[in-house]
Amino acid sequence: MLNYSEIDSILRALVEPTRRQILERLSRGPATVSQLAEPFGMTFAAVLQHLQVLEACGLIRSEKIGRVRTCRIEPGGLAPLADWITERRIPAERHLDRLGEILAETDQPSPKVQDQEKDEQT
Repeated sequence: MLNYSEIDSILRALVEPTRRQILERLSRGPATVSQLAEPFGMTFAAVLQHLQVLEACGLIRSEKIGRVRTCRIEPGGLAPLADWITERRIPAERHLDRLGEILAETDQPSPKVQDQEKDEQT
């Protein structure tokens, strides 16, 4: 059974463009908070709030060594969302496959229609 509150928190985190950009940067490797804050025209405190949201929902983790906080992607962070999508995609694909079969069947002329077409050609 999926934990919907976990999925909800991931989706809420991903709805914000700044957080998606932070995740994009972290997908290339770990970075300090200062490095993450650099491209954004916002206060250090605002960037920290974004990082707290990402960490709270399990998308990133951070570690403080001395005065430097380094963030990195949490490898399984997107797994709950990926599982939820997969559970919905597979039945939908089956429905589409079945629809394709039905449409293929209706595209085939019935034997009666084939006989009529032969008669018209002769």
